[in-house]
Amino acid sequence: MPDFLHPYGNLDVLWRYRKVAPYLQNLLKNKELASKIIGEKFVLLKRGTKNTPLFIDDFKEIDDNFLQLRTNHHLDEAKDQLTPKQILLWQYFVPRKLINFFYACNNEYGNAIDRIFIDIDRQSNPIDDARKVANELIKIILSDEQFTKLIDYKSLILRTGSSFHIYLLLKDKVNHTFYDRYLSYGKGKEHSFISRRAEKVSKATKLKVLAGHERKKWAIILDTSNTPPGKLARCPFSLHIKNSKTIDGITVPVSQKELTDTKLISKLQKLTPETIWKDINHYISLLKLN
Repeated sequence: MPDFLHPYGNLDVLWRYRKVAPYLQNLLKNKELASKIIGEKFVLLKRGTKNTPLFIDDFKEIDDNFLQLRTNHHLDEAKDQLTPKQILLWQYFVPRKLINFFYACNNEYGNAIDRIFIDIDRQSNPIDDARKVANELIKIILSDEQFTKLIDYKSLILRTGSSFHIYLLLKDKVNHTFYDRYLSYGKGKEHSFISRRAEKVSKATKLKVLAGHERKKWAIILDTSNTPPGKLARCPFSLHIKNSKTIDGITVPVSQKELTDTKLISKLQKLTPETIWKDINHYISLLKLN
């Protein structure tokens, strides 16, 4: 099997994303995708609000001929040999660049919410503190009988490369007003779901944990602001890009039990695209969507 990032002797992350795309069909179905292309002197975001929308089903158009064309041709030179979807894929995932892979968490437009997204933003705090917070937060959420009376959900935990994300995947969609009432934060929202959870996690971990969006170097932030439609979330198996030449992590699902492992961070930091692919069935089982 070719190198996952240099399948034809040229850097092409699309080859790797094609490999994992079939396993993301359920999670990303009908969700607009996005890419963040990292160059030496630029960062370019492609998404459905400014570009023709791209969906996970479109990855079925990626074949070896298409990928071979990308190794030695510019898009303008190869357009006549490509389908419209292949052209769109090329535009979102240009060759020879490191690219982050995102999706519109609750779609780019509308008022419906089918998943709740909690970003654990650690800022400059130790990454193991983020693990401790994620561990305590998911325990508190799953034991909250009052909240489970409001919504029926499955939980999903992702290690993003720099921290953790927690998702509640809803059985039935809720209106944006549900987020405003229970999950938003700020003045007058001190008793919202996320504000109370931050207080409980802070007491349990003895770490400074706050609900909000404003980053504070001395605190770990529980941020739900990417839940509403029009906001992006990182896809499972996305590379986590530090700069144009450096991958500093890979997004993978983790189990609640794994969060209790004090050695989890060191294990995750050793992951590579190849080792993740070798254990793909393990990671897919954690997505809980098959």
